[in-house]
Amino acid sequence: MEEKVQGYQELKIEGRNAVLEAFRSGKPIDKLYVLDGCQDGPVRTIVREARKHDTIINFVEKDRLDQLSETKKHQGVIALAAAYEYATVDDILKNAEEKGEAPFIFLLDNIEDPHNLGAIIRTANLAGAHGVIIPKRRAVGLTGTVAKTSAGAINYTPVAKVTNLSNTIKELKEKGMWFVCADMGGTTMYDLDLKGSIGLVIGNEGEGVSKLVRENCDFIASIPMKGDIDSLNASVAAGVLAYEIVRQRLQ
Repeated sequence: MEEKVQGYQELKIEGRNAVLEAFRSGKPIDKLYVLDGCQDGPVRTIVREARKHDTIINFVEKDRLDQLSETKKHQGVIALAAAYEYATVDDILKNAEEKGEAPFIFLLDNIEDPHNLGAIIRTANLAGAHGVIIPKRRAVGLTGTVAKTSAGAINYTPVAKVTNLSNTIKELKEKGMWFVCADMGGTTMYDLDLKGSIGLVIGNEGEGVSKLVRENCDFIASIPMKGDIDSLNASVAAGVLAYEIVRQRLQ
């Protein structure tokens, strides 16, 4: 995957024509900021395109747009494009196939901290995972901070964005994959068979894995903990579980 912008900045696209062209050319847009109450035809067209592409839309006051704007000629619309290209789920499966390996995929349920996402992408790369899947909503995208924290792994590990994580899990189950999520009160990870085609599901920093996603997982894995606090940081939990999967796959 090629880096799309110099350095580690998220790409800001400003102005009606530029934003509309970005959508129509298929550029992945993470967020759209629109002047609240603006009913101009071109702006309505942009909003319609954004909805078609399932982009998160924020209707904001002019002050907020002025604050975000670098050109000071935003014309009531600013789009934030991913700093890096997203892959597809099929790209990730193809990655495994080309390596002659059973698929090993990270699925992240609403990870909102860019440092955590970057660290998890780095771990996924080093653990030999074939890709990372994130949801479109309530989750951080491939921002500059994510890229920097991944220490370059973002260039080698495909990241796909999906509308519905639960549906994606169901579709991948039909292809022979099974899923383990990290959560409290599950089976100790050392007692689980984690070989074969596997998806590792890691939950949000505060709430863990959402109920619907957890219900679609085949196993719930708990990490043995002896300390005085009750949870690990999301990226650390991902690392601990990923390397138990690596250990078992090496056997």
